[in-house]
Amino acid sequence: MTALPFPFPVVTWDDQEVVLIDQTLLPERLTWRRCGSVTSLCLAIGELAVRGAPAIGVAAGFGLALSWRLAMEKESHITGILARFQKDREQLSATRPTAVNLFWALDRLGSLAEQLVAHGKTADEIAIDLLVEAQAVLDEDVAMCRSLGMHGQQLLPDFATVLTHCNAGGLATGGYGTAVGVVFAAKESGKTISVFADETRPLLQGSRLTAWELQNQGIEVTVICDSAAASIMSQGKVDAVITGADRIAANGDVANKIGTYPLAVLANRHGVPFYVAAPGSTFDAATKTGDDIAIELRDPHEVHEFHGGRATPEGVGAWNPAFDVTPNDLISAIITEHGVVRPPYRENLAKVWK
Repeated sequence: MTALPFPFPVVTWDDQEVVLIDQTLLPERLTWRRCGSVTSLCLAIGELAVRGAPAIGVAAGFGLALSWRLAMEKESHITGILARFQKDREQLSATRPTAVNLFWALDRLGSLAEQLVAHGKTADEIAIDLLVEAQAVLDEDVAMCRSLGMHGQQLLPDFATVLTHCNAGGLATGGYGTAVGVVFAAKESGKTISVFADETRPLLQGSRLTAWELQNQGIEVTVICDSAAASIMSQGKVDAVITGADRIAANGDVANKIGTYPLAVLANRHGVPFYVAAPGSTFDAATKTGDDIAIELRDPHEVHEFHGGRATPEGVGAWNPAFDVTPNDLISAIITEHGVVRPPYRENLAKVWK
């Protein structure tokens, strides 16, 4: 196995291209995918070559920095550059509807570009400022995840066993991780932590990605089928369930990878604390409850196919939502870069992210 530096270089900028780890090829191959156009980056996001709410936000930030530079090659006037830039912004926003970090990053760089144009900056100056801002999105994400990891690790005793779902590690962020970042922080604090990683059907982000990066960083990990979670909880083998989030509503309802909600129900049944770890960029104050979160439906073929072969009879249907919503009353605490937030969430989250 190729040992990666830590934090992982998940999404970077190199030679006028957005460069990212192609997560569709893990764990068999560690390959970087180069995106020299906004269209190729949108394809990478849609194909889940880059995935995880914070990582998508980082990619979108670099995508808009790329957009401006490409528009400069085709337009001589700044109004034309801005028009192409806004079109690319819309194209990026259409890639994934649930992860709020995407829209947060697009709004951040989009607003900056508009302000710089209004202030009379040149196209070259704006190109530099947008790239600096995109890099700041990446750097801030790593810092936020490190901070929330240190807050979260205080919830774990030494020799604790954590159950995770999907991938909320370095690969899903700027390189450090949210839920798995708590595990990394615990290790950095001198604790011995072991992990059960749900395989996470249908695309196996837990078994392919979480297990790979935990092993890469020397943390004991055991993969389980999603349906085995109840059994290991009932046997007292889990000290905490920690997941990430793709969007947190104002009342503390959480959208995350499909299968998160049943884990929260099981944890509640077995008296296991259920924690959500997410940075401020995942909190959406404009979304009042989980009922207002748009849930992405993905291609049914992701369910029909398994390991390159057909897993269902021809002619049957498949329903493939990418996410579900966990009600706030099943969440023991939300781990943020500002500390651990507990119920009542509407009031306490509002205090954290004013």
